[in-house]
Amino acid sequence: MKAFVRPCGLLLAFFLAAHVPVQAAYPDHPVKVIVPFPAGTATDTVARYLFQKLQERIGQPFVIDNRAGAAGSIGAAAAARATPDGYTLFFTVNSVVTINQFIYPKLAYDPMKSFVPVSLVAAVPYVLVANKDAPYKNLQELISAAKAKPESVDYATLGVGTAPHVIMELMGSLAGIQLRHIPYKREGLTAVIGGQVPLILQPTTTVLPLIREGALVALGTTSAKRLTALPDVPAISEVVPKFAGDGWLGLQVPTGTPAAVVQRLNQEVRAVLSLPETAERFGSFGIEAWPSTPEQMRQTIEADSEKWSRVIREKQIAAQ
Repeated sequence: MKAFVRPCGLLLAFFLAAHVPVQAAYPDHPVKVIVPFPAGTATDTVARYLFQKLQERIGQPFVIDNRAGAAGSIGAAAAARATPDGYTLFFTVNSVVTINQFIYPKLAYDPMKSFVPVSLVAAVPYVLVANKDAPYKNLQELISAAKAKPESVDYATLGVGTAPHVIMELMGSLAGIQLRHIPYKREGLTAVIGGQVPLILQPTTTVLPLIREGALVALGTTSAKRLTALPDVPAISEVVPKFAGDGWLGLQVPTGTPAAVVQRLNQEVRAVLSLPETAERFGSFGIEAWPSTPEQMRQTIEADSEKWSRVIREKQIAAQ
């Protein structure tokens, strides 16, 4: 019996040794990260910082693959089709997995079924900004002007059904005002700076420098409390109770990716997000690190999907 047990024990040890290093070695070659927006955008900038830090920690390259178009849907579809082996990741924004499904009649991905959450990465507040010569210098003045003459106040976005459009519709409903939406394909922010349109809602990552330079006037932020980067600018909820409209960035992988890979990525992302350097870097963008478990990210996606679907239905927003 002893003679039999000893070879079996050796076989078991060999089996375990052959399988444990496979997971421990992940990743053992470069990893592709699909970012569904162009290089140089806020999403891309944060992704490049995060994955450079992961590369330094893990020792394998993380290669950014920008797949822009259709409000992030092109990149999402590419990620959904990828082999679920941990070597294609999807760096997403909230609108791609919570808003697009209610705007576009046909998507080449399912926001809830095509991906597995890894971790939230950052909360990204938006700032409602006005042209420096606009007649209102704070949010209450804007609301008063809009109430006095409905649909007399315009705001720009980068298109129907984009996150800023839906968020502005929510703010208008809660404030009891009707603003007029002016969709642009590219140059909405330029139009506001130039005075063609008075208002636009933009992420902090885009407009903080312009506010500091005096090119734009900040009226309010979508954050729950005032931002450290803009301490004199009220949260919109201070003037419009019950309003909340922050965006966020997060990491997902194609469904079917091994659980051990998801766990490893979650641990490494959370480690990077806990660095003092990350807090400083994110703070310069006006955003805040937001590490989570995969389950917490899933719950956030579900809650946001329900919230924005109500706004989209009530306002009858549809792709044009």
